[in-house]
Amino acid sequence: MKTIKLLLATVIALVTFLSASAQSHKTQRTAGISTTIIKVYGECSMCKKKIETAAYSIAGIKSAVWNEDSKLLTIKYSVFKKEAIDNVQRKIASPGYDTEQYRSDDAAYLKLPDCCQHQRKQS
Repeated sequence: MKTIKLLLATVIALVTFLSASAQSHKTQRTAGISTTIIKVYGECSMCKKKIETAAYSIAGIKSAVWNEDSKLLTIKYSVFKKEAIDNVQRKIASPGYDTEQYRSDDAAYLKLPDCCQHQRKQS
């Protein structure tokens, strides 16, 4: 009987420890993540795919979602990659999409499909 009680107490302690440990990992995953919203000019779902793909290609980017209607890109990134947002905007501008900070090259813009040629950001 004593052995069963000891075994039961050990199992309960182990389950409690594992539960607490799992919860602390969830907290660690969100610590050090910052969110920024930037304006990115585009028009269609093809633009959305290209913009989000470009953002994800930058180190430190955890999430990138562009809204076609509002033209806003919501980026979640590691706070340890302070240059990530600037790098994302440069990367998005290179194939022809204007951002808040960068205007794309005219030649790149003209290579975009007709459906993707957005109203240009003023210089």
